[in-house]
Amino acid sequence: MNTSFITRIRGLDRNLLLFLAGMALLGASGGMMETTFNNYVAEIFKLGADARGQLEFPRELPGFLTALFAGLLCFLPETRIAAFSALAVGAGMLGLALIGPSWGSLLVVITLWSIGAHLLMPVRSSITMDLADTQKRGRRLGQIASTALAASIVGCIIVWISMRWLKASYTVIFSIGALAAFAASIFLFAMRMPNAHLQRPRFVWEKRYWLYYVLSLLFGARKQVFITFGPWVLIRIFHQPVWIFAQLWIAAAILGVFFQPWLGKAIDRWGERRVLLADSILLLFICLGYGFAHKLPVPSLALWLLYVCFVGDNLLFGVNMARDTYLSKILVRPDHLGPTLSLGISINHLVSMSVPALGGLLWITYGHWSVFVATAGIAVLMAIFSSMVRLPKGPS
Repeated sequence: MNTSFITRIRGLDRNLLLFLAGMALLGASGGMMETTFNNYVAEIFKLGADARGQLEFPRELPGFLTALFAGLLCFLPETRIAAFSALAVGAGMLGLALIGPSWGSLLVVITLWSIGAHLLMPVRSSITMDLADTQKRGRRLGQIASTALAASIVGCIIVWISMRWLKASYTVIFSIGALAAFAASIFLFAMRMPNAHLQRPRFVWEKRYWLYYVLSLLFGARKQVFITFGPWVLIRIFHQPVWIFAQLWIAAAILGVFFQPWLGKAIDRWGERRVLLADSILLLFICLGYGFAHKLPVPSLALWLLYVCFVGDNLLFGVNMARDTYLSKILVRPDHLGPTLSLGISINHLVSMSVPALGGLLWITYGHWSVFVATAGIAVLMAIFSSMVRLPKGPS
């Protein structure tokens, strides 16, 4: 069994192995960042729901500018863009480790981290699909995603042990995360795919891709509500400490290691439309859970329902790969993939910058439940447009 596993690893393409290593290290770094950032700004900067929502504007602005950044870097192979993105992630986390409670410094370093994280999103999908057979792109996306999730477990365990038992500071956690991202950049720089979408247009706007643009826009609104206010319910309403988030991320990552490859196979087998519709329906139930768990008469039951919502929502983020494979199947030209993925990131961040501020206003005006009722409406729209997904009969 072990010999067979080692033989399979040795038989993998060199670039695929290097990419897996880079994504694993970035997964570990991301696990440390995602489990600590909300508690970090809550404890160090004492933010309310409205200020927390406003912080998402500078954090998500680089996402909106992804298409511009990708166009300016069109002279670089996508593997190089990925490597420089990893460097930016590392530099941003190192900045978080070194700054004091300075609002201006926080905005600078979180923007730097965000540039790297958002530039990485489209090129990760594009490189992954370059490393896969045409009919197995969903499966390959699932494999890469599960690798990053498995590695994020390591990051979450570091946070859990360091902050729960060793009483480590945020400085220690962010420093370790920075080192992991810097190491990832070394593996990505070692990749040799010199023609990986090097001759690609700077910018693409194609009518045929309109549904992909709409789905990206709706995903941006849905994503940012849960990234911003999902953890905030647990922190502000139920007063959960940072190591609880580490444990929740570990649970989500362990399940994701098996769920993401299955999801990739499901996309290849049943198609993008069915998977996207199922995602919208499940998301509707998660909205109701977040919005009304506090109404349950037993507080412990309410808390466990929120834990399930948190883990379930994290698993459903993987459905984003269905949008990517849908795009890859309707392309007018193969070299449209990278620029259109970048544009999709920019479109979804067009709403990501504004939705958190609006959500913060809803929270302080009507209560946290109102944020998730509004998001339930977004889930309904996602279902409507997902039902319109159709693939061309001939080969793309």
